[in-house]
Amino acid sequence: MFRTMRRSAQALTEKECEEVLRRGQEGVLALTGDEGWPYAVPVNYLYDEGKIYIHGAREGHRADAVRKEPRVSFCVMDERTVVPAAYSTAYRSVIVFGRARYLEDTAEIRERLDRLAVKFVPDGPEKRQAYIDHYIAETAVLEIEICHMTGKEGRLLKEKKEKLAGQRPPVIQ
Repeated sequence: MFRTMRRSAQALTEKECEEVLRRGQEGVLALTGDEGWPYAVPVNYLYDEGKIYIHGAREGHRADAVRKEPRVSFCVMDERTVVPAAYSTAYRSVIVFGRARYLEDTAEIRERLDRLAVKFVPDGPEKRQAYIDHYIAETAVLEIEICHMTGKEGRLLKEKKEKLAGQRPPVIQ
């Protein structure tokens, strides 16, 4: 059902993909928009317990698109450095294909919003809860269940990592 990565030597392991998703703060959510037009939107997100969570408005283009077609794609760039001398970019990225749904249980929505808040604004719990209480009525939480995930590390980054791995640490006497 899903294509095999063309440059499989550059593929990340599942564990490495999960590490990228945990480290990341923003990604691009791709949906099927109005009249079948692609719709991609940059978002902040949380990767937790093997799923991706995104908060946002209860109504709008994204909400309508998810309700119409729950199959989505999500992309995260972990590292990206343009290397002009090589006419290339050193990068690491993950692409997820999954099924999205809006959470309906208020306790679950509150829990995910709290975890999102901890990730991005590590204030004390009282301030977080007050903020969540204020906005929870108008905030939706989208959950993406991952069906397929691939990650890729660009050639330049892979070569750099292999070179560093081949170096021995200095001997301390």
